[in-house]
Amino acid sequence: MYTVQDIANLFLNKISNITNKKLQKLVYYAYSWYLVLNNEEVDKLELKLFENKFEAWVHGAVYPELYAEYKKHGSGVIPKYEGKLADFSEDELDVLNQVIDVYGEYTGNELESICHQESPWMTAREGLQPFEPSNNPIEDVEIFRCYSKRL
Repeated sequence: MYTVQDIANLFLNKISNITNKKLQKLVYYAYSWYLVLNNEEVDKLELKLFENKFEAWVHGAVYPELYAEYKKHGSGVIPKYEGKLADFSEDELDVLNQVIDVYGEYTGNELESICHQESPWMTAREGLQPFEPSNNPIEDVEIFRCYSKRL
């Protein structure tokens, strides 16, 4: 298992012009697709890319500690990561590269819009007003159910 920062570092190394919002969504999709592709049953979600702590914030799925790390950049671009990357397996890199291929060209705002149309975020925000703050967790079961339907 990796840390959320390991995944963020890879994206910050491979993709240019990443904002905090875009990074949040890329890491969320990496986590989500890894969960779906490496587990077979919703009742046994044991294989994870890192420990999940995503919350359903107003602007989509957010990992609070990762947000705090990069909030100093505001809505600006985060500098490229030039350090050593985690030692990912071939299968893990395949998932991460697919996330880059599918989601990497979108802006943070476009990824936010996509996230807002998906059930894991919507379920976690049920009963809330559109701009009401929330720390409600986005549950792994909801992630698995949503994205496994797309396979």
